[in-house]
Amino acid sequence: MTARLSLYQKAEQELYKLDRSVKGKFYDFCHRFREDPDHPGLDLKPLKGDGRVFRAKIDQSYRALLAKAGVDDKGQENWLVIAVRHRKHVYEELSVAINRITGEIEFVDLSVVGESVLQRAGITLTPTEPEPQPTPEPAPEPAPAAAEPLLTGVTADDLRDLGVADQLIDLALAVTDSDELDQLVTGAPLLSKDILYGLAAGMSLDEVRKEITAPVKVDLGQDYEQDLGAALARTTVTTIDADIQAALDEGDFRAWKVFLHPTQAKLVHHTYNGPARVSGGPGTGKTIVALHRVRHLAEQLPPGHNKPILLTTFTKNLTTDLRARLASLMEPELLARVEIAHIDQLAARVLSENAVKGAVRQRVYDTAALNVLRQLLLELDERRWDAEFLYEEWDQVILGQSIGTRKAYFDARRAGRGRSVTRPERAQIWKILEQFTTRLDKEGLETWGQAAERAARLAMERDAKIRERQEYKEAIGGKDLIHRDDGSGMRFLHHRYRHIVVDEAQDLRAAHWKMLRAMVAPGPNDLFIAGDTHQRIYDQQVTLGTVGVHIRGRSSRLTLSYRTTKEILSRAMQVVNLTGKDLAYDDLDDSTDNLNGYRSVLRGPVPDLVPCTSWDDELAQLAATLTAWREEITTGNGGTGQRRDPRGSIAVCVAERDMVSQVMFHLATKAGITVAELTKDGPKGDGEVHVGTMHRFKGLEYQKLAIVGARDGVIPRTAVIERYRTTDPQRCAREELKARSLLFVAATRARDALRISWHDKPSPYLPV
Repeated sequence: MTARLSLYQKAEQELYKLDRSVKGKFYDFCHRFREDPDHPGLDLKPLKGDGRVFRAKIDQSYRALLAKAGVDDKGQENWLVIAVRHRKHVYEELSVAINRITGEIEFVDLSVVGESVLQRAGITLTPTEPEPQPTPEPAPEPAPAAAEPLLTGVTADDLRDLGVADQLIDLALAVTDSDELDQLVTGAPLLSKDILYGLAAGMSLDEVRKEITAPVKVDLGQDYEQDLGAALARTTVTTIDADIQAALDEGDFRAWKVFLHPTQAKLVHHTYNGPARVSGGPGTGKTIVALHRVRHLAEQLPPGHNKPILLTTFTKNLTTDLRARLASLMEPELLARVEIAHIDQLAARVLSENAVKGAVRQRVYDTAALNVLRQLLLELDERRWDAEFLYEEWDQVILGQSIGTRKAYFDARRAGRGRSVTRPERAQIWKILEQFTTRLDKEGLETWGQAAERAARLAMERDAKIRERQEYKEAIGGKDLIHRDDGSGMRFLHHRYRHIVVDEAQDLRAAHWKMLRAMVAPGPNDLFIAGDTHQRIYDQQVTLGTVGVHIRGRSSRLTLSYRTTKEILSRAMQVVNLTGKDLAYDDLDDSTDNLNGYRSVLRGPVPDLVPCTSWDDELAQLAATLTAWREEITTGNGGTGQRRDPRGSIAVCVAERDMVSQVMFHLATKAGITVAELTKDGPKGDGEVHVGTMHRFKGLEYQKLAIVGARDGVIPRTAVIERYRTTDPQRCAREELKARSLLFVAATRARDALRISWHDKPSPYLPV
């Protein structure tokens, strides 16, 4: 072969959309081109606008656009296919460049830019193969007076400095609305697209530089613009060989490869000198980054390690989903190095390993323990304190900070608790809660919060012994030790894990963090944390620095959503910040977080907000919508003849637990729609439509999603809000924040279509 051929990512995307017969012809073209690029039948010619770009014939209608990237040490020519398109859409002005920030090859496609924008920028496209014109074309109408540019306060030098491709800078400054921007970035290189969308979404120049440009910047030499060969080595491409034919034949050109955005890839492969955190709104790829991080860490391990990596999250059903996704990403031998467990499962394992025979406790949920406390207050005729307040004081302050003495409680921080308490009041609270824990012990009960706190103490004790042993070993010159203390043996040789990766980090308790911190030795790449406090739906507010997890200087933020359309995102953003005021979302690091610059490149229908006259009416309208959605998915969006199983693509999200059974019964008996309930173990059954509470949808996504019962009094719960509105305003604000986050999480599970309905009065968080 005389040529080595690679595929640019843009060309992959175009091939994926083409007819199967064209894909087959493209594969034949590749074979002929590798054998002899100069074969007369390929008609290889340079474009007049950029001599580094060539066009070649695939068949009578389609052309391949290629860039020549030097000759390798074996004398083989390197060519990059940068586009595959109909000959009518090949213009002399198409060009390649080397980006000054990333050093990668960029293909700038002006053929998709709107005509009005091209006119304002003074650009005319020249077809390489003009179509015959039987009649003279009318003179083009003069461009209308330009409106205000979309990107204000931005100069050409600013865009150039950030990394926008030179050919797009004047066009970007000529864009006047979001539709024109969408057209422009359709053919734009990835970095240019991210920068322009970031600026349009309201990010400042400094924010774009820090969050979009800086993570992908590389050091380049003086003459980088001339060396396409070196640039090709820095560019993500696919080598075209025999393996690609199977992917083409299957009709799913991208399914065989997992794609990471360059910004995400930097986070995945970076070496961190301690705990690191990535944040970002729903759909920005935090979980994908976490999964790829697990794979990267597993690949770096020396052979012979047995599950030295932990992947953990808060809920059981999300753990099930992570396990399935990781199995599709990793080879079995790498997967064998990873332990996947939800955080309470991990705590239970620690307790089981340290259990004293005959001292088993029954673990109960908070509602059961709260009933025990209510009964105790009734017996004591205690009316000074609300049971819910006391329980949260115990769960969040005493358990959260592992407080074991009355004096320590007097000195404890109560950040975020709202209502202040005096020293005498703390004495009263401590006495009541001592009686409460004694009652739980007597009844053989233990909450999951207590279990987490006990597990954390045991993990910290083990950590202290390991450190003590290592310090002693260093003191005696690194000699091996003979264990003689309590048969501790191998347990205190090493920490349980070498690396820990945490997903949905915002929902973990302080005790969970203490346990995790103690399970991995401090050092490079010890903890990798993914989370978003805008999605906190459980009442656990933790500052990581107070539990020994220091992420300062090692935090990154993702702002581009790959799952949710602009239209859905706009509705969801109104939920978490409906009035435009700044709401106090923390960043897990004693500061505040925001969603500035959070944006999407996807387009879709505007979400439906549907008022109904009654609950029965809501169910009837829901059934009609689901029937239409099912038909749309099954028939391949408009009757193309390609039928598809709708299972796992449609879901119904409800606000209250009792609504689940009501929705499932109506759909199954009145509408003939099969259903599967979302449980803590995942979907129960193989029904077409998944139904569950908002909490169960955490971390999941669906093509089409309906939220029902989104009415005032339910979101938020009136009883909860009114209880604290006058007695504890901070707690009231926190409950409202939690309710907003729950609706925000639910709305952003939808990928293409979102429908929200209610009867009576809508939730005050809905933009209606």
